[in-house]
Amino acid sequence: MKKPGIAVDGVLIKGNKILLIKRKNEPFKGKWALPGGFVEYGEKVEEAVLREFEEEVGIKARIKKLLGVYSDPARDPRGHIISIVFLLEAEGEPKAGDDAADAKFFSLDKLPPLAFDHEKIIRDAVRAMD
Repeated sequence: MKKPGIAVDGVLIKGNKILLIKRKNEPFKGKWALPGGFVEYGEKVEEAVLREFEEEVGIKARIKKLLGVYSDPARDPRGHIISIVFLLEAEGEPKAGDDAADAKFFSLDKLPPLAFDHEKIIRDAVRAMD
């Protein structure tokens, strides 16, 4: 029996800017995305998002709240991947690491082309911050 994979994504918004990473690997190599990745066996999703965030942008974060669960089977070309997304807070300057080719803040008004369903997630995050 096939089962979906479980991933996490972290949303860090400061003022009118959001932190994104440039993907180093396929799928969507070279596109910008939210920092995140797969949950490891035996790991809580809350631990996974903080681990992935630190690995990809070099910043220790704290969870503010759960934003939502994104489960459209077509959201990831690798297969049915469910992402649990958290709003984060953190201080520090990002530096790309792990699976990220780059990491930087973008104005919410001028987002680059995004991977996966991250444009929808960011719209939801902006609404949740109001």
